[in-house]
Amino acid sequence: MSSDRGIIATGVTVPRLRLDGAEIEDAWGTSAPVEQAAVPTADEDSFTMAVAAARDAIESSRLVSNDVEHLAVATTTPPLEEEEFAPRMVSALGLDTDSTVNTATQSTVAGADALLSAARADGPSLAVVSDAPAGDPAEVGQRVGAGAAAFLFAADGSVILTDTATRSRDAPGIRFRESSTETVEGLEITSYERDIIRDLVATSVDALDVTPDDVTGVSLHQPTGDIPHRIAGSLPYDAETISRGTLVDETGDAGAATPALGLLAAINASEPTSQTVAGFFGSGATATALTFETRDPLITDVDEALADGVEISYAKALRERGTIGETEIAGGGAHVSLPSWQRSIPQRYRLEAGQCPACGAVAFPPEGACPDCHERVQFDTVSLPRTGEIVAVTVIGQGGAPPEFVEFQRRDGPFAVAIVEVTASDGTARFPVQMTDCDPEAVSVGDRVAGEFRKIYSVEGVTRYGLKFTPE
Repeated sequence: MSSDRGIIATGVTVPRLRLDGAEIEDAWGTSAPVEQAAVPTADEDSFTMAVAAARDAIESSRLVSNDVEHLAVATTTPPLEEEEFAPRMVSALGLDTDSTVNTATQSTVAGADALLSAARADGPSLAVVSDAPAGDPAEVGQRVGAGAAAFLFAADGSVILTDTATRSRDAPGIRFRESSTETVEGLEITSYERDIIRDLVATSVDALDVTPDDVTGVSLHQPTGDIPHRIAGSLPYDAETISRGTLVDETGDAGAATPALGLLAAINASEPTSQTVAGFFGSGATATALTFETRDPLITDVDEALADGVEISYAKALRERGTIGETEIAGGGAHVSLPSWQRSIPQRYRLEAGQCPACGAVAFPPEGACPDCHERVQFDTVSLPRTGEIVAVTVIGQGGAPPEFVEFQRRDGPFAVAIVEVTASDGTARFPVQMTDCDPEAVSVGDRVAGEFRKIYSVEGVTRYGLKFTPE
């Protein structure tokens, strides 16, 4: 497998909240399985992280959103067990509606499936691996993290997929999630698990057509930091080469996303003509290995994403994940109906406004008469920038939010609501936004803010998504 088609850009997102391993040790009196874990906030999930990483990849490339013809998404934690979320990503990213989509789930090997789907597709294609597993705080929950990695494939790629190999074996009970539960479990049969993982991953990697001396970085299945090195005991790679692709001690066990994030780090450390190896594992069990050749250096933002963290307490981590929290928070009001929300998706997802063809004024939302010349016109579609300035702000405390925001407030506490002004080419637009990733009491008029794709609320089992804003 060799061609000029390959990775031209990458994207990454890791939740900014980080739980230090010392907090886990203090809580449980045992050695922490990871040095720190990324903790998704109440308004982050696998979908919001996937959108953020994908946008990062597209914006750092030579392409625009509607150039992408194929989208492959991988996760073990989709927002809903039955409902494909790739079409939502098409909308959130502004891809053409005739783009083909592929969703891989159920197993942590899904990341390899998404990469292969995008690498083998025709035309520009995007692979996104995003995950946020949950676990019992006394067991798997001590190591779980979250994150997302995106890989944009096109002609004249900098990093080329050159070979792949898969091995499978009937081996249940290593990592599983029962129906109607959110918690990842395992039978914790240590020798059994390690032997299966080591055998399948090592044999799939060993089957690759690759010269070990040419390999500068390896990313292997990594629920904990020691597993890649145990696997490497059966492979001709030294500890330094393995470490370049091992990030679990910085992100926590991010499920399918962990080896994908490690692959980004390993590619970032590669040189022209060198090779990078990735080994994905999924319980059941299957292992898929891939090798990439670097033609031109490809800089990723993985180091920056890992460095941009805020330490939190163990109690805060449990609250953000919804494990603990206040049981009742008063509220009033009513949510927007799903059909009404769906009609406003271009505005909520992409800040699509209308521009008056008569006078050039900007209308947001693009409804009714022109706000300047007052003519009834057919607005031209324009996209507003996702950065602006706060012109008014207030804080919503307990009892002040409608009932659809109760769960978010239970987990994250009071939040700020602001009026943001953004500047378009021929005018300005103002609209209300919910602030996130900040101390609500520290938000002030005049602050510069940027839009982030997040969960807004969930009602009737359906989560509504859209842009919130964070301080720049």
